[in-house]
Amino acid sequence: MTDVAVIGGGAAGLACAASLALSGRKLSIVIMDAGDRAGKKLSQTGNGQGNVSNEDLRPVFYHGDKALAEEIVCSERYDWRSLFGCLFVTDERHRIYPAGKQASSLTDLLLKTIWAHEATCDAELKLETTAMEIQKMPEGFRIRTDKGLIESRFIVLCTGGSVAKQFHTDGSSYALATDLGHRCTAIYPSITQLKTDIADIKPLRGIRVEASLVAGRYSKTYGTACGDVIFTSYGVSGSAVFAISSKIANFIHLGHVFLYIDFLPKFSGQEVRELLQRRWDEGYRDEDLLCGTLHNTICRMIIRKAAQSRDGAAYLDRIAQLVGSFPIEVTGTAGADYAQVTKGGIRTDEVTEELESKIVPGMFLAGEILDVDGDCGGYNLQWAFCSGMRVAEAILNKL
Repeated sequence: MTDVAVIGGGAAGLACAASLALSGRKLSIVIMDAGDRAGKKLSQTGNGQGNVSNEDLRPVFYHGDKALAEEIVCSERYDWRSLFGCLFVTDERHRIYPAGKQASSLTDLLLKTIWAHEATCDAELKLETTAMEIQKMPEGFRIRTDKGLIESRFIVLCTGGSVAKQFHTDGSSYALATDLGHRCTAIYPSITQLKTDIADIKPLRGIRVEASLVAGRYSKTYGTACGDVIFTSYGVSGSAVFAISSKIANFIHLGHVFLYIDFLPKFSGQEVRELLQRRWDEGYRDEDLLCGTLHNTICRMIIRKAAQSRDGAAYLDRIAQLVGSFPIEVTGTAGADYAQVTKGGIRTDEVTEELESKIVPGMFLAGEILDVDGDCGGYNLQWAFCSGMRVAEAILNKL
């Protein structure tokens, strides 16, 4: 019987195993993953550059169980950098990357950390191995896999969520927990492209702008984001859209969720209005009122929408309003196959502060499988690393 069986060789699972290895305690670990290599998703994070965390770790950037995220992630209790032993850099948006800007090296370093302590830590990595069922035994657990049986004193479930099935995270692994009595919240794809009404923005396909977004439904504001907005054949994409999607993913199905685009976030509405008035007074054609200030195709789109009422001051007011708050109705997301993160998961009121199951003592849960998710910008990997370290700490206290 092994001491710890880690089901899921992603960021949380490898962080947990590396933390156990670093402890110097003599123990045995089995890490199993359904894929053909461990850390496959981690190796592609941040467009392959490895955006692993963020300097700004306020609870506002987390969703689901914010209190749990604050306790584990925002307290700076866990030094996830110690798992890698390399240098990290920060960009202008507070995103943290390995200095080499190579995400795959992070997986390599976690595995090296595990193997480097083989004198005390007997670790085995079982790839292309899927856990099918977990059975509770008097002294531990029996795991039925597609390659045979594994018995372990403790189990760590960190199998990910239900998006990006190319990483073997199609949501089927939730059953490992729910078959033992756990419950799962509603699941939504997050950090993804958004489908929208394209009636107004159809001519903008392929255009990229630096803009700010506000998402809301009726009088309720769900959040804001700044960054790239890329107009597509189905709606919008880009860093700002990814960021805002995490704030609205579980509201889109209600309908009437809108994005309001500020095309000139560095300028006030008054500055835009004064420019419009000046050009109007100088006799500029309507289509040239914003020439040089916005992309010409965007100019024409705004003028066309504002032209429903061409009445001097009111007309210019309407143009300025659309520049700073152009409404687009969100109709859906690009779907689970294109999302980066799952919103929702196993209910956190069913685990202790150490992330041990209250229903099945000895089983721990970490990472995306739980109902905690973060915004775009390294927040989800921060949660994965810290929750994996939290579980390792708890298991060491029990061994």
